[in-house]
This record gives sequence, structure tokens and C-alpha cells, in this order.
Amino acid sequence: MVKTTDVYPSIDVDAAGRGVVSHGGGVLLTEAVRASGLGRTLSAALSPWRPGRAVHDPGKVLLDVALSLALGGDCLADVSLLRAEPGMFGPVASDPTVSRLIDRLAADADTALQAIDTARAAARSRVWELAGSHAPHTGVSADAPLLVDLDATLVTAHSEKENADRTWKKGFGFHPLWAFADHGAAGSGEPLAVLLRPGNAGSNTASDHITVAAAALAQVPRRLRRSRAVLVRTDSGGGTHAFVGWLHRRRLSYSVGFTLPGNAADLIATVPARAWTPAYDADGQPRPGAWVAELTGLMDLSGWPAGIRVIVRKERPHPGAQLRITDPDGNRCTAFATNSVRGQLADLELRHRRRARCEDRIRGAKDTGLRNLPLHDFTQNQIWCAIVALACDLLAWTQLLALPDHTARRWEPKRLRHRLFTIAGRLARHARRAVLHLAAHHPWTQLAVQALTTLRTLPDPG
Repeated sequence: MVKTTDVYPSIDVDAAGRGVVSHGGGVLLTEAVRASGLGRTLSAALSPWRPGRAVHDPGKVLLDVALSLALGGDCLADVSLLRAEPGMFGPVASDPTVSRLIDRLAADADTALQAIDTARAAARSRVWELAGSHAPHTGVSADAPLLVDLDATLVTAHSEKENADRTWKKGFGFHPLWAFADHGAAGSGEPLAVLLRPGNAGSNTASDHITVAAAALAQVPRRLRRSRAVLVRTDSGGGTHAFVGWLHRRRLSYSVGFTLPGNAADLIATVPARAWTPAYDADGQPRPGAWVAELTGLMDLSGWPAGIRVIVRKERPHPGAQLRITDPDGNRCTAFATNSVRGQLADLELRHRRRARCEDRIRGAKDTGLRNLPLHDFTQNQIWCAIVALACDLLAWTQLLALPDHTARRWEPKRLRHRLFTIAGRLARHARRAVLHLAAHHPWTQLAVQALTTLRTLPDPG
């Protein structure tokens, strides 16, 4: 018997293992690719970028990079994780081949990005169809719309990169703008569009918001693209005349942050006490010390689209919070604008505040390759952002299709990796079939097998 005084057991190590797979749970992602048809649509869309004698399909190469990001990678070279497991992931291109493909796509970035978006839209349509009642667009209406959240984030550049610039937080890097489809409290969300921008891009640039919103709408069913059954949410960066006017002309619902005028304190002071109703907390219960009221009839909104409503929230600040000079009576006041005509004010305000879930989606994207754009050219990093979106799509679709009723549908990427994707296994072959034996002692193996079984019951794309 070997005794040790250390806190961990002493283990002899050799390199004689055969058929061992370190990321056995990654088979969930490959099954999601099959069920969604993303491999086929991406291969077809990127066929113009395949040289005549190329061995590796461009769609498969791009998917391999996306899979490596979903498994925790953050650069092109991390595709080596897949290359080490050909039994699970098939032939994987070499690093130079991957780099050359990125260069070819970047040489005609606009066309390439459009092709990738077309493939994503086709796969998304199939995933939402397979998801049935769990799909984010099921049963949507003007009163219960599909929620599309727009938000920007800062990505630091640690070296000189094309179009990297000084940011409003006095950093250096990029300022991409994202759009996500919200899956609600029961799920996570999925990216619909991303626009890479220099670090000095404005937070309230209407043209950028219009570009991203139009790209996001192209990812949802055609019948919803000009419908009040889609609600676009943004912070005050989207509360511009041009963007709200565009949403109005598209006949979309909206809920956008609204910058109060300089005389806001005087306006709020004229609101009768009886007009203030208690605001709700995250669980939909009245929140002490917070109230909402409507300011629409007290403001000059002649320059805004017809039907716009301005709703203000006031609340007692938490201890230590610094108030603005315009905050009346020691209360912190914020406002948003919407064209929704039904619903209690507190419900509309809670719906707008739940836009904060978009921050979770951005955090997940940064944990899936967005934290550092690894390439030099701006067009190359545009392709990289599209790959990040693909990886986030695969994670969201895996949860939506394989884990629809489990709390794992809300897990963020890090937890998915640690609990499911990194389950070790042994790949065995018998009677011309490959069998992956996942570790029996792992606490999440049964969940992984259950999720895989659910995916396997889904039909192949036609």
C-alpha cells in the first residue's frame, strides 16, 4: 500500500492509454450540427471559396473553428483540440489551411459574411421548427412578442490591430454591436447579428443600430420581419429619432432607453402622486421604494413617431449611490420609450428592464472567443466575429434541442464545458461501429447521455 502525506493521492502516469477521449461530451455539439443541418448549409454557402483541388471543405473548416471556441478555445490554433480526436470530429485541417481560408474569406468579407448569415438563417429556421413549443417564436403576438435585444460591448486589443482605437472608457480596441434573440427566463438566448466596429464608434449611432437590427430580422421567419410580434429592446444608445423612426416604419414593437430632457425634474414633479404605481422586482412582485409613471402627456414629443409612450421609473438609490443633479427628491430616475399600447406600466417597465439578460449573452460570447480578437486585419476579425456567433449558436441550439426542460438550458458556456463537454470517455470500435464509452462515475454522464439520446431522435435534414 502506497502511503502519502500530501493532500492528493500519488499516481503513477504513463502514455499507454488507447482510445481515450478528453472531450467526449463534445459529441453533443456535433449532433447539434447534424440536427440543425448547419454543416450542409454552410458547406453550400461557402462553396465559392473552395479551391479546385482542396481536400478540406470550407464549411467544415469554419465549423471546426467554431466547435473549438464552443469547447473553450480562443484562437485559430486551438482547432488542434479537434485534430487530436479524428474519431469524434473527423479530418481537421492544418493550421496553415485554416489561416488561408480566413484570408480568402476576408478578401471578400461582405460577400462571405452574407453567405455565412444565409447558412445560419437556414439552420436557425430548422432548429426553431424542431424545437416546437420551446422555440422563441412560438405563439408570439403583439402582447407577447419575440424579443430581440441590441447591445454593444468593448473588446480590448492588446496589440496594434487594424481599426482598433481609443474607447469611451479610455481603453483601446473595438466596440462591436450585437443582436440576440431572448429565450426568456426558461432559457438562454442566441446571437442573430454582430457588427464589428472600431473602438471609437459611438454608442448611439443610429445607422449602426439599423444595420444590426436589419441583419437580425433577416434571421427570423419572414412573416415576423414587419410585425408587432417582434419587439426590439435597446438601452439609451438606441433611443434616437432615426432608429425609433426606422422601427416605426417597419411596424415593429420597440422598448428603448430614453434620455430625459433638461427639465425632467420639473416634469416629474408635476406627476400626481396617484399616478405613480409600484414597480416590480425580477419575480414580478411589487418592489419597495420603486415606482413607475407615464410622462407622455407632459412632454413635447412632436419630433417622435406617432404612438410613442415615455415611461419613467423612480426609486430610492442604494446606500452610497451618487445622484445626478437632475434626480428629483433624492430618487434615481430613468425612462424608456415604447409603442406598446397594452399592459400595466409596471409590466412594461419590467419587460424593458429584463433587457439586462443581453449582458449575460455578451458575457457568454466573450467566454466563447470574443474576449480578444486574435487577428490583425479588420476584415479577418469580422470573419472571427462571425465564427464566434456560430459557436454561440451551436451552444444555444444544443441547449434548446437537447435540454429543453432541464435547468442546464440556462447554463452559461463555462458551466456547460465543465459539466458536460469535458466528460472523458473511451472510443471503441466493434463490428464496424464506433462506440463512445463515457466515464460512468462522472456526475453529469447520465444527463449527457439523455441529451444525446434526445438529439439522436431528431430527423436528419431533408
